[in-house]
Amino acid sequence: MRKSIFLGLILASAVAATSFTVAAQTGGPHGGWHSHGHGQFLALNKLNLTDAQRASIKQIVTTSFTQNKTQRQALQQQRSAFRSMTPDQVGYQAAAASLAQAEGTAAQARVQQRANITAQIYAVLTAPQKAQLATFKTQQQARQQQWQQFKAQHPVSSTSSTTP
Repeated sequence: MRKSIFLGLILASAVAATSFTVAAQTGGPHGGWHSHGHGQFLALNKLNLTDAQRASIKQIVTTSFTQNKTQRQALQQQRSAFRSMTPDQVGYQAAAASLAQAEGTAAQARVQQRANITAQIYAVLTAPQKAQLATFKTQQQARQQQWQQFKAQHPVSSTSSTTP
C-alpha cells in the first residue's frame, strides 16, 4: 500500500511539474510556438534561441500543422463514422478494414512528418545548440532508464487495498 501511495505521489508531482513547466514556457496552455501538440520540441526552450530562430521554428511547425489539417480531419471523420456503426450493420467489417488502412497510412505520414519537421528545425540550430540538444537527449534517456529501473524495483500490486 505504501509503495502505491509513494508511486502515486511521484506520478502526480511529475504531471503537475510538467504541466507547470509547459504553461510557463509557452505562455499558457495554447500559446507559444509549439502549441500544436509538438511537445517533443520542449527542449528547444532551453537552447537560448534567438528571436529569428524562434520565428523560423514557429513557421516550420505552423506550416506543417496547416498542411496536414485536411488529412487529420478526414481521418477523424472516418473514425467518427465507424464509431457510429453497430457490429451487426452491413459494411461494418469493411469499414473496420478501411479505417485500419487509413490509420496505418496516417501513422506512417506522422512519422515522416515528424522527421521532416525535426530535420528542418535542426538546420536552424547552431553547432553549440545541436550539441546541447544532444546532451538533453542523453539526459532524458538516462532519466527514462532510471524510471524503468524504479518501476521494476517497485511493482504496483494489481490487488490494491482501500484500507490504510
